[in-house]
Amino acid sequence: MKAIVYSKFGTPDVLRLEEVEKPVPKDNEILIKIRAASVNPYDLHFISGKPLAVRLMGSGLFRPKRKIPGADMAGTVEAAGPGAKQFQPGDEVFGDGRGAFAEYACVPETKFAPKPSNLTPDEAAAVPMAALTALQGLRDPGKIRKGQAVLINGASGGVGSFAVQLAKSYDADVTATCRTSKMDFVRSIGADLVVDYTQEDITRSGRKFDLIFDVAAFRSILDYKRVLRPGGIYVMAGGSIAQMFQSAFVHAVARNMTSMMARVEQRDLLILKDYIEAGKIRPFIDKRYPLSETAAALWYLKKGLAKGKIVITGP
Repeated sequence: MKAIVYSKFGTPDVLRLEEVEKPVPKDNEILIKIRAASVNPYDLHFISGKPLAVRLMGSGLFRPKRKIPGADMAGTVEAAGPGAKQFQPGDEVFGDGRGAFAEYACVPETKFAPKPSNLTPDEAAAVPMAALTALQGLRDPGKIRKGQAVLINGASGGVGSFAVQLAKSYDADVTATCRTSKMDFVRSIGADLVVDYTQEDITRSGRKFDLIFDVAAFRSILDYKRVLRPGGIYVMAGGSIAQMFQSAFVHAVARNMTSMMARVEQRDLLILKDYIEAGKIRPFIDKRYPLSETAAALWYLKKGLAKGKIVITGP
């Protein structure tokens, strides 16, 4: 099968397209014929090996342990391994596994769910990691409630675009920040007020929020404390490693300010499936690239140009 592989850490230029052996599903795994995948900042971290914490988390200390990158995918079940009982060959699924930048992947069946009936494979592949981050961040540490004033900082990318839609599904009043070129897009997905962060510092605007969901995290966490209402909650879902450490320190003394990472849980994929089929949220795809141009897709992501998601289609 064709797959994108890498043997050393670096920029997306270390990636290459090769013929590799087709995998065989192990216990509780399913073999998926991948119809589409999507790229995430997560992928850039694993390909670069930065920050060091990524290597300590299992990507490999001196060289990549797993040769095929990628996580988000949608496709068709081709076979089920021993003990895998949830899906049958021919089932269309979406979820988050390992080795998504390939024609086939073996993944745990518990990290997948039936594909939303109203999405194409391209669209379904754009959902998992970004939408799970938005759903879990707003719902769990964010404790979002109807009628709240919510700030989505960094609203135009994958996570941000889902966060705007999910916050609106709670009937929240949503203020969203993005760069000038993306303001019309963010308005189109439902934000009540869109602020151009290149022209206005939202932390000095005088506005107050019940919940801040920070995908961009390009200012100090303490700056956002100024615009939190009493009892308000700040959740960081993106940013540099330094900002993540700052968040951990601040959380130790201010329990309403924290960072989060998405968990791949089948029950939440099923919740997202219901939201999508009910028309409450949908993915937005900025660009599609063939598998052979995965490096170009990741460079485009790294430059911060995308409105919504970037998808990898077939070879």
